[in-house]
Amino acid sequence: MISSSIAVREVAWDDPEAAVLRAAQRAEIEALYGPDSEPGVAPSAADIALFLIAYAEGRPVGCGGLRSLEPGAAEVKRMYVVPEWRGRGVSGAVLTALETAAAVRGWTTLRLETGPKQAAAIRFYERSGYARIACFGAYADDPGSYCYQREL
Repeated sequence: MISSSIAVREVAWDDPEAAVLRAAQRAEIEALYGPDSEPGVAPSAADIALFLIAYAEGRPVGCGGLRSLEPGAAEVKRMYVVPEWRGRGVSGAVLTALETAAAVRGWTTLRLETGPKQAAAIRFYERSGYARIACFGAYADDPGSYCYQREL
């Protein structure tokens, strides 16, 4: 069942609801890949240009952000949906909002990194038009990183 009442809003990086969602995302990633498993530089308020939260039934159920990479390109960071809301359109709503925000800011290319143990994420990104690319930046030499890109 897809919910028709998902609202996506921009929030500050340090918003308390954003912090809770990001902590849940990191816990899930560490359960899959182990502690200290973040490849590259962790995102922060200093480098995230935009952070969004998806709300359903009045509560935060998903999130995602954008980090500038280079002129014309940004990286999707901290995409996450709480388990009980998966499969109901939250990730699509967040990604669409991120893509729209990227285009408004003049970014024409979006990239992201995920890993081999995240099959659902891989399927989602591929269905959403993202194509596998050679890994970029800090992920370039990480065999556990799968990188994707989409031209907007």
